[in-house]
Amino acid sequence: MPDSDDTRPPEPPAAGSAPPETIKAVPVRYPGRWAASAVLLVLAAMFVNMLLTNDAFQWPFLFENMFAPPVLIGVRTTVILAALSLFIGIVLGIVAAIMRLSANPILVGLAWLYTWFFRAVPRLVLCVLFGNLGILYTTLEFGIPFDNYWMPLLGLEGDARFFSVPMNTLLTPFLAAVLALSLSQGAYMAEIVRAGLLSVDKGQTEAAQALGMSRGKVLRRITLPQALRVIVPPTGNEATAMLKDTSLVSAIPLTTELFFQLQAVGARTFNLFPMLVAACLWYLAITSVLMVGQYFLERSFSKGDRQAQAGITMMRSKAGH
Repeated sequence: MPDSDDTRPPEPPAAGSAPPETIKAVPVRYPGRWAASAVLLVLAAMFVNMLLTNDAFQWPFLFENMFAPPVLIGVRTTVILAALSLFIGIVLGIVAAIMRLSANPILVGLAWLYTWFFRAVPRLVLCVLFGNLGILYTTLEFGIPFDNYWMPLLGLEGDARFFSVPMNTLLTPFLAAVLALSLSQGAYMAEIVRAGLLSVDKGQTEAAQALGMSRGKVLRRITLPQALRVIVPPTGNEATAMLKDTSLVSAIPLTTELFFQLQAVGARTFNLFPMLVAACLWYLAITSVLMVGQYFLERSFSKGDRQAQAGITMMRSKAGH
C-alpha cells in the first residue's frame, strides 16, 4: 500500500476500459431576477410615458423660460458662488486641519470649536443668520479694541477707530451667501483633510525631519501630495453638494441665484411646477459636468498606482516564464 504522502501521478486507465462520461453542466436559472427586470422595465416605460403625455410638465413653456436671460444670469451666479465658496472652504479646511494636528492646545481647541459649530448648524440656518448679520453690527469698524473702556480712564476723548463702513453697504446678499457656505464647507473639509494627513505614514515625516527639512516643507512636499489621493474623492462629492446647496441662498434672498430666478418665473406666470422641473434639469446638467471632471481628476491621481500595478504584473509574468 503506497504511503499517504506519495506524490506520483495517477496511473492511466487500463486498456479497454470505458472513458469517463462528459460532465453535463446545466446553467442555474434565476426566474426571480428575470421577473424583477421585467417589472423594472414596465415601471421605466410608465415613467417615460408620464413624462411625454402629462400636460402638467408643459415642455414648450419650460424650455422657453429655462433659457431666458435672467435664468442664465442665475446659472452664472450659482456656478461662481459654488466655486468661490468651495475654494475658500478648502483653504479654511486645510488651515483648520493643520491646527487640529498641531501640538499647541490653543490651536487645537480653536479648530475643534470651529468644526463643531459649523458642522452642527444647518446651512439654511447659516444663510439666514449671515443675511441678517446687520442686526448684530450696524457698522464694521477697525481700530484699537475696548477704546470705550480705557480711553476715559486716560482722560482721552473721541475714539480709536481708524475705519468704519455701514454693514448694510458692505454685507451684500452675495457676500453673506459666500460667508455662510464657505465657513460651513471649511468645517467639513477640515475633517477630510485631517483624515488624509493621518493616512500618510508618520515614518516618512520623521525621516524627512531627520534629513533637516522643516515642518512646512515636509507638509508641502511629502505629506500633502500623498494625502491628496485620500482627499480628492470626497472633495469631489463636496463640490457637488456645494453646488446643490447654493439653492439655499434664495432664503437670504440672493435675487440673481438660479433657483430664485426660476421660482420668480413660476410665481409671475402662476405656473410653478414646470419651473421646478427646469431647476432639476439645470442642476442635473451642471453636476454631471462636475462628475466628469471629478472622474478625470481621480484618474490622474491614481495614475501612479496603475503604473506601479502594471509593473508588478509584468515582473510576475516574467518570473513565471
